[in-house]
Amino acid sequence: MAMQTNKEIRCSSPAVSYGKVLFELGVPEESVKKTKEILEAVPQLSDLFTNPTVALKKKQTVIDRVFPEDMRNFLKTACRYQRMDLMDEIFAAYEKCRDEQDKVLHAVLTCTVAPGDEQKRGMENFLSRKYGAEKVHIEVRYDADLLGGFILRAGSDEYDWSMKGRLDRLAQTLAH
Repeated sequence: MAMQTNKEIRCSSPAVSYGKVLFELGVPEESVKKTKEILEAVPQLSDLFTNPTVALKKKQTVIDRVFPEDMRNFLKTACRYQRMDLMDEIFAAYEKCRDEQDKVLHAVLTCTVAPGDEQKRGMENFLSRKYGAEKVHIEVRYDADLLGGFILRAGSDEYDWSMKGRLDRLAQTLAH
């Protein structure tokens, strides 16, 4: 069963391979999260790691001083093979692997009005049964152009219960 995340990842990119390796190494999730936070908080580090004029030894010294111990070898390898510019995609691929293992499904609900707790639970239960997910995360987005109702997307599936969608389908039916 292929769980989907709301992050776009190229299927056969080096970032996916690195993300899978990071997951398979069994590095604690907290260390991966901390590394991601450091890179986001200090963008100069990414500049340093991707700069070809900075010696590898200096990059490795910075890694040893700044990052969690259980992430250091991975980061040094990424530096050595000039993959540090892919870290956002690598983290996304890692998260996708983790979600697949934990059977987490990510879905997007586009609506004009936020669903009530009972409606949201109903959608989560529906998606959980349909996709065999143990946990469902629904990201809510608003779009007044729907005129009412909602569109629920999970993976490549779309469930359109919006007024706009119904009107569009009616117009197509009348046109034929």
